[in-house]
Amino acid sequence: MLRHHPWIFSGAVKKIENNPSSGDIVRVVDSEGTFIAWAYFNPQSQICLRLLEWKEEIPVNESWWSEKLLSAVKYRESVKIDNSTSAYRLVHAESDMLPGLIVDRYGDFIVLQALTAGIDKRKSIITEHLKSILNPKGIYERSDTETRKLEGLTPVQGVLFGETPDSIIEIKENGYRFKVDIINGQKTGFFLDQRENRKITASYAKNLKVLECFSYTGAFSVYALNAGAESMTCIDSSSTALEIARQNFELNGLAFKPELVLGNTFQILRDYRNAGIQFDMIILDPPKLSPTRALREKASQAYKDVNLLAMKLLKKDGILATFSCSSGIDTDFFKEILLWASIDAHREIQILREMHQADDHPVRLSFPESSYLKGFICRVC
Repeated sequence: MLRHHPWIFSGAVKKIENNPSSGDIVRVVDSEGTFIAWAYFNPQSQICLRLLEWKEEIPVNESWWSEKLLSAVKYRESVKIDNSTSAYRLVHAESDMLPGLIVDRYGDFIVLQALTAGIDKRKSIITEHLKSILNPKGIYERSDTETRKLEGLTPVQGVLFGETPDSIIEIKENGYRFKVDIINGQKTGFFLDQRENRKITASYAKNLKVLECFSYTGAFSVYALNAGAESMTCIDSSSTALEIARQNFELNGLAFKPELVLGNTFQILRDYRNAGIQFDMIILDPPKLSPTRALREKASQAYKDVNLLAMKLLKKDGILATFSCSSGIDTDFFKEILLWASIDAHREIQILREMHQADDHPVRLSFPESSYLKGFICRVC
């Protein structure tokens, strides 16, 4: 707490006074009665307190919320997100000192996720401030994640303000065009945190036969083909995602289209291995397999298996771009997983480049969990 980590778990709370309701702002003190922080409270969550403000003289009121939202938006304006990109993160929860709140821009529309009871209780206040700061056509809520169940909340989805967006809208990212499903797509519709990593990964793809696994709507493939990849194969378990990927390839005027493969990535990689099919480059960007440290041992086996399969499918000196978005698996542990996969694959690995989330997803030093996305460009010898 003294290091300003924003979470206090229920087991660390000795006494609760005045019977606060879920989402209420409360005063947190230590065993001597000394003020620690203002927080919002949720008795139904293991993380029963989310700390907001460490200065006792500053009340957490409407002005406080307005100031924090404006600060987050101004930062994004300062990180050189220009007219070539119309979709990016505006508020990154704890990293922006706003625990439980995600706000993403998709062109003229804003997508909001309220992941905690404290944020859920203040959606109307937050919406009004976002209207004033951003003047969007509409604000759409995508509070439909499993995380809300841990807060005792049910999934919620719908318009908070203004126009209802089309399910499929078009955005720009680094000058490329993408169709995005902000109504039903993963996360808030697009993996905005990979924006810079797509450019980095594509820079290794020229003249290579590339396989993108867990491809979703094909963003890595669009970048790689424009960078000169010789061929591209995309694997995903969602036919809807692959259809949007096909549209994205057409939108960007690619000279040839990737092969789209529908199915379970793990099984398809095994089929490729058994058939002796090989690639020059493989991109692995699996979904979150370990949202907490408690699940990391089980998830580590899945990460090891998929990276092991990829290493076996790569030609000598092939390129592996591999990612983990699981906050329960830190960078050092991910390296260890890759090491054991390489030993079992009988391959030597050189790390050429280390990657992280884009800078509109900042890492808060007092909240190490905010450093969740890690990736490596590896040469598989």
